[in-house]
Amino acid sequence: MKQHLYIEMDNCIGCRSCLAACTQCGGHDERNRNYVYDVNPLVNRQTIPLMCLHCVNPACARSCPAQAIQVTPEGAVLSALVEKCIGCQNCTIACPYGIPKFDQEQNLMYKCDLCYDRTKEGIPPMCASVCPTNTLQWLTEEELKHKQEQHQLGKWTASRMPLGPLEGETNVKISLPGILQGKQKLF
Repeated sequence: MKQHLYIEMDNCIGCRSCLAACTQCGGHDERNRNYVYDVNPLVNRQTIPLMCLHCVNPACARSCPAQAIQVTPEGAVLSALVEKCIGCQNCTIACPYGIPKFDQEQNLMYKCDLCYDRTKEGIPPMCASVCPTNTLQWLTEEELKHKQEQHQLGKWTASRMPLGPLEGETNVKISLPGILQGKQKLF
């Protein structure tokens, strides 16, 4: 059963639990691979989580001359393989979302890998397992479909459903209704 990371941007309260959990995921070397951004810090407290969207046809992997970035059968786009990465940083330039980061000391690209050691077994990624507001959710195809019907997300969901504001189709689904409609948060 295929599952997706679903991000409901409106729910984010900026607690950064996802960041703390990310550093604890196996193989992350206690390094954040996702981010929480302040949307307009001088005006309000709106925050949004941002992590790799695991594109179906990832620009980072296409741009890698050493084929160091692998895409799993489940659709997770992994960080660069240590033994293959040549440190060219093409992936950091190619990603339309600015997600891959480059470690100068290790000469290696790193990014969210959807906690692949967990998600391949059906266990939610660390960020989704600790999010107190359900901003980050690990949903089955059926749950995602229900969410889309419930919120009428066709127009306001990224990931090309049918046409979204993102560059291409992604495996991480995002709900953007309040942000795109200019709604204010209640807190």
